[in-house]
Formats: sequence, structure tokens, C-alpha cells
Amino acid sequence: MSQQNDGDGRDPADHASIALPEAVAGSGALDRLLDTARGYAAQATAENTNKAYAADWAQFASWCRRRGADPDTPDPQLIGLYITDCAAPQTGGPALSHATIERRLSGLAWSYRQRGFVLDRKDRHIASVLAGIKRAHARPPVQKAPLAPEELLAMVGTLPFDLRGLRDRAILLMGYAGGFRRSEIVALDVQRDDTLDGKGWVEIAPEGVLVIQRTKTGWKEAEIGRGSSEQSCPVHALEQWLHFAKIDLGPVFVRVSRDNTKALDGRLSDKHVARLIKRTLLAAGIRPELPEKERLALFSGHSLRSGLASYAEADERHVQKQLGHASVEMTRRYQRRRDRFQLNLTKAAGL
Repeated sequence: MSQQNDGDGRDPADHASIALPEAVAGSGALDRLLDTARGYAAQATAENTNKAYAADWAQFASWCRRRGADPDTPDPQLIGLYITDCAAPQTGGPALSHATIERRLSGLAWSYRQRGFVLDRKDRHIASVLAGIKRAHARPPVQKAPLAPEELLAMVGTLPFDLRGLRDRAILLMGYAGGFRRSEIVALDVQRDDTLDGKGWVEIAPEGVLVIQRTKTGWKEAEIGRGSSEQSCPVHALEQWLHFAKIDLGPVFVRVSRDNTKALDGRLSDKHVARLIKRTLLAAGIRPELPEKERLALFSGHSLRSGLASYAEADERHVQKQLGHASVEMTRRYQRRRDRFQLNLTKAAGL
């Protein structure tokens, strides 16, 4: 499926480049295998990654065409000039951050691989320019603020008990208790193999809900226990949504009809989670001391994930497992407040 035809964000060179060997004659059986292989290739990277890489290539190709250059063959000298223009635009447009330029280079390298080429990012025309950009322009990564439990509950309290409110309540509580990314929340199905685009499913038990998800490195499980009250319980919220929406197959979180009376077939976009967080935090009056623009910039879908990491009163090994991190160091990057200043080395040193 190409970006032009189906809007899924994949570059047309992606799975279309999977072909039969030239020396092998086509047949019905081989053609079917070829279609299956292309389907697997289309699932090799996440949909959001495909969209980002396709956008990176489109921007680079447009930049090349405006300058009479050919983008189809990797040229380190040309790409060195391109990333220079990204960091210091000659047209007066906004400069891109070092992290964004790194991401664009990854997108270009991936796109060239789909075309049978190799982009040598260690070539001096790229590596030295990128190192200079990092030295001159790199800034510490901007981390979104974690949501405290009382803030989350205040946000949940702004939601009505209609169908849309039940869905959004389950999204917020499940996302927080599971430490999920927004893309992981909306990718859940009710049962295994319900859909082709699902990335996991839920198993509800008396003790709670088990969420099984497919990740880049395999499968992971997240256990979400029942809360101390129905108002704060993610499992109860999920059960209520599935019951009143009459969902027993397919995506867990779907769109709701305009009149708010029935669930529709379409899976929610992960952008809905980000919009939901911003809308409810304003409605709940979270961080009223800050201007609205700053409040909206401070929180995102990741605020659910970092909220669990920062506020869960549990051994960090359990938090690490819930988040699906391979190392505790990665988990600690999410812990915006945990253990900060608990050990005062200044006083320990006798000062």
C-alpha cells in the first residue's frame, strides 16, 4: 500500500521493492507468496515510523528538486549540504534541532535501503557537519511533565458518563496504570488476532486485566490490577466501556457516533490520546499558575507513561517490567521526580 493510494504513510519503495528473482518465472503460488512477503515487509516498521520516514524522504526530495539535484542516489556531499540547510536555513525558515536532523538522516538511510542503496552516515561530509551542528545547536531533550495521580483523577472527573466519556475515562486510566505509549493504547484489540493492525490484546480476570503486546523485540505482558475504588479503577473503566459500547471483537478503543449513542468500527488514532490529555487537563484546571499555552506544551501522551514511572510507590524493577524497558537506566529517564535529592551528598561530604 503506498502513501499516495491508501494514506498509511509508507513510502512506495518499501514493500513494492520485494520481488521475485529475475531467473524465476512467476506462477500463481509464487505470486501469492510474493504478496504475503510484501505484506510482512509492510509491517516491518511501526506505522508512525513509516509516516515519519515517508515525510522525511518527501521533504528531502523536494529540497533536491528545487536545487536541480537528483535525490535518488545517495550523495554524502549533497546530504551534508541538506543537513546544513536544516540547521541554518538559507530561506530564513525555522531551524531544525539536532535531534530532528538525526531523525531525518535515519529516515533517508531507511529510504535508500528500500531502494537498494547504502547511505554512509560516517562519511566525513555528513559526520563532521552533523558533529558541528550538535556542538553548536544541541539542546537538552525536552521532557514532558508526568501526571501525578491526583491530577489524573481530577482530569478523569471532568468526563461525563456518556459513551464517549466512558471510553475516554478508560483510555486515561488504562494508559496511566499500564504505563503505555499513546500508540500502544489505541493498538489494543479485545482478543488475539482480531485485526491485522492490532498490536496486542486484553484478558480480563477477577484480579485485573492482563495486556499482551507485540513490541520490536518480541512480546511483553503488563498486569493492571483493580483500583481501590470504582472511580479510579482502570479495569472497571475498561469493563464499563466494553459493556456499554457492546464491543466483544476488534479494536478496544474506537470512534463514537456523532450523537454519542453507539460505537463505530474505526480504530481511534493515537492523536486522540494527546488531544484528550490536553483537553481534560485544561478542564480540570491543572497547573493554573501557568499560562494556557505553557500548560499545553508541558503535557503530552507521554505524561501518562512518565506519571506511572514517577509516582508508583513500588520497586523500580516492577516499574521497569511494566514499561517494557530492557534496562533500569531507561526507566530512570522516565522517573522525573523519584528519589531526587533523597541522598544529599553535600551533607554526606560534611558540608
